[in-house]
Amino acid sequence: MLSINYPKIENKSYPNLELSLIEPMHKLNLRGKNREFFTKVGKQLSIMLPVESNTSATIKNISALWLSPDEWLIYGKDVDKNLELSLNKEISNLNIGSITDVSDQWVIINMKGENVFEILSKGSPFNFNEFKKSKNVVAQTLLNHIDVIIHNQDTNNINLLVRKSFSEHLWLWINDSSSFL
Repeated sequence: MLSINYPKIENKSYPNLELSLIEPMHKLNLRGKNREFFTKVGKQLSIMLPVESNTSATIKNISALWLSPDEWLIYGKDVDKNLELSLNKEISNLNIGSITDVSDQWVIINMKGENVFEILSKGSPFNFNEFKKSKNVVAQTLLNHIDVIIHNQDTNNINLLVRKSFSEHLWLWINDSSSFL
């Protein structure tokens, strides 16, 4: 188990909306772009990294989020220190790409329910009309002036990744906005 001090956030329920903190969870940032990088990552994770912008791939308990043409965020229940060491051995140590543990940088807030996108729309300039209809898509945007990564896992079920230093502030804003539903 990770020994990171996470913010004191309690699960909340509102009409047609459930909020919960999904922690502790390992998160890895992967960078690389040659064929050997993709092959080795695919073998280690048993998942093909998404190459189309703003998409994700999920298999079993691992999600890979596309962040840029040569950058991905990997998280899930099966992502752990052993996987990080294995990826470092196969990729970083051979100078094929880089693996960075960003577990202490990002906090994951899960939002479920019919009012998810109504809350997000209150504080974001992003147009969620097409986004909310698509499964396994990713958006990097602002929410209440805070940088976030939004992973749309399924209909009305998203993971919101926010930097730990802003997580409590964002959590309070989400709760305040949810109380007016």
